[in-house]
Amino acid sequence: MEPPRVDRVLMLGLMLCFLGCASVQDYQPAEDASPSQGTVSKPIDSPQSFRLPPVQLPPIEEAEEMEIAEEQGPQPCSVPELSNQKILDSALEHCQNSNELWEHGDLEGAIDALDTAYSLILDVETDDDPALLQQKEDIRFTISKRIIEAYASRLTTAQGSYHAIPLVMNDHVRKAIASFQGRERDFFLASYRRSGKYRPAIVKALNEAGLPEELSWLPLIESGFKVRALSRARALGLWQFIASTGYKYGLKRDAWIDERMDPEKSTSAAIAYLKELHQMFGDWTTVLAAYNCGEWAVLSRIREQRINYLDNFWDLYQRLPRETASYVPRFLAVLHLLKDPASYGIELPSVDEPLEMEQVTISKQVHLKKIAERLDVDYDTLKELNPELRHNSTPKSAYALKVPVGKGEVLLANLDDIPAWRPPEPSYYVHRVRKGDTLSGLASRYRTSVRAIKSANGLRSSNYLKVGWKLKIPTRYAAKSAPEKPALQTAKLEGRLTSYVVRRGDSLWKIARQHGTTTHAIRSLNGLRSSRLRVGQVLKVPKGSSRPSVQHASVYRVRKGDSPYLVARRHSMNLAEFLRINNLTPSCTIYPGQTLLVREH
Repeated sequence: MEPPRVDRVLMLGLMLCFLGCASVQDYQPAEDASPSQGTVSKPIDSPQSFRLPPVQLPPIEEAEEMEIAEEQGPQPCSVPELSNQKILDSALEHCQNSNELWEHGDLEGAIDALDTAYSLILDVETDDDPALLQQKEDIRFTISKRIIEAYASRLTTAQGSYHAIPLVMNDHVRKAIASFQGRERDFFLASYRRSGKYRPAIVKALNEAGLPEELSWLPLIESGFKVRALSRARALGLWQFIASTGYKYGLKRDAWIDERMDPEKSTSAAIAYLKELHQMFGDWTTVLAAYNCGEWAVLSRIREQRINYLDNFWDLYQRLPRETASYVPRFLAVLHLLKDPASYGIELPSVDEPLEMEQVTISKQVHLKKIAERLDVDYDTLKELNPELRHNSTPKSAYALKVPVGKGEVLLANLDDIPAWRPPEPSYYVHRVRKGDTLSGLASRYRTSVRAIKSANGLRSSNYLKVGWKLKIPTRYAAKSAPEKPALQTAKLEGRLTSYVVRRGDSLWKIARQHGTTTHAIRSLNGLRSSRLRVGQVLKVPKGSSRPSVQHASVYRVRKGDSPYLVARRHSMNLAEFLRINNLTPSCTIYPGQTLLVREH
């Protein structure tokens, strides 16, 4: 299918921005939270500069070996051969590529990448699958919003409460209170104790947004105030975001960072989503239900009722998914218990102290354990301050690392002496599951462990395998650290920072182009929350970024059925990286027999 042109997607963007867009997500309990914990589809504060986070998706299955077709000239990629999920994953990669193109000043390339992403999701058949529908609508909304933001942020230049939540008491709420008094008592008290680390900042953010303070207790039933809480539906963090909803509102997620685990950024996301839902439904009880199971699920039940649903919300509520039917009562139960714990026979423990920290921007990839040793701080403390780091290591690019108060200058003074870190590269076999296979049997056959197989494949159960699945079987791991060597597509800041005074007519996009850097780098270095600048504002700007060089690459010959997305995934590369080193654009076609550069293993 030929990608839709910019004017069509731009029109869609304008329509969605003004009319709103809804999505649906099946509820699934989070493993790290309460047994009746919910999965939430929720977004983040959005009107920022054009910035969609990089994507690190689960490994795709290796393509079957196929004979190389005779070269017949350019032929379209075999996208229809992909599953609906892989098409959505490919669309997300193109969205990420558009972000990188935009940050480097290539507006046309960025729009082209969004066109390609939009053409891909048009081929996705959701078949009323709520999970696929949620992702498709999130991506559709993201594409349209990003196009608007691309044009708007380029032209952004320097120019000289809601009502409280009703505290209802009924049989549903009483049942939830009884659960917290009994079998969930330990979970409730432990979660309450952890709340002290994060809730003060959450309350402050809610007050600034004009939302009820009671919403600060939502993470208790969402995640038990655990920043790394993960559900079976891959919802993550204090507020339990799924990946596509995070992309929709600008949460960054790549091989090194997942901002869903960042308390401050995920809180901003939750606030934005709650405000949007309140504008949609108008009452907090319905908002909480939609926050849990997705606005589409609630809207569909409202349409089915054909009556004024607000007159009797609890009748509507019983028609929602079973897990959601316990969500609002559980939240209201928490409010009742905290309002008068003694009357319910509960003695609240003292809460943990809030986390205090300062930020230091570094551009060197180092492990938190080595940093902890040099700073003479506890390693676990450093991990707790930087929960969004997926491998407890800083990324290769500039990163604002959080350290205990007073340790920032110490880190900068010792940074050159801290050894660079390279992640271990796993080696594994690929095994196709056959009838009669078990994880314990495979672990014995390949001389590994059940835990290693489950971890490598994201399996949650040891008792369920499906014939035809392809499993990665870990066999050994490379050394945990090695001397740093140039990596494919590594772009580092060169030299010192320079100061720049904003002048009338300046924009972040224009300043980034003048200094050979990106808008994201400038915003990160200066702690900017939006693209707005003021005349006379002083910015710290990198003196220039080195262009990425192609090193440690090998030649790949395209096979029949290949697409840029599949080739990039197969060689552990993101799509933007693959396109850049091969001088391809998002709309380029690859064909059998063509030779391309890929990451060398």
